[in-house]
Amino acid sequence: MAATKHKVQPKKMHVRKGDFVMIISGKDAGKKGKIIEVIPKKGRVVVEKANMVKRHTKPSQSMPQGGIVQKEAPLASSNVMLYCQECKSVTRVSYKVTEDGKYRVCKHCGVNLPDKH
Repeated sequence: MAATKHKVQPKKMHVRKGDFVMIISGKDAGKKGKIIEVIPKKGRVVVEKANMVKRHTKPSQSMPQGGIVQKEAPLASSNVMLYCQECKSVTRVSYKVTEDGKYRVCKHCGVNLPDKH
């Protein structure tokens, strides 16, 4: 019997691109930064200046020298938590619905979180 290939469903992420987060586990635990990229199919995020890895690159037209380049690598979205800059703590997201629409709100202080995509 042939094995069937299942389509990978994107996971619902608790953070978005542009959110300010704190890494809560792993080698960079305690670091804070902005999310550069979200990869929902793999459940991963890329945080600026965190989880830095070295890539050995071949010479190319854009980089004729080649060499060793440092760049951010994706990490599991479960290892990051939203950081509220108003109350200076990590928080979960709550939603507030008004006539204007649905807003993301800090669980601790109740302030609106930025909605940047």
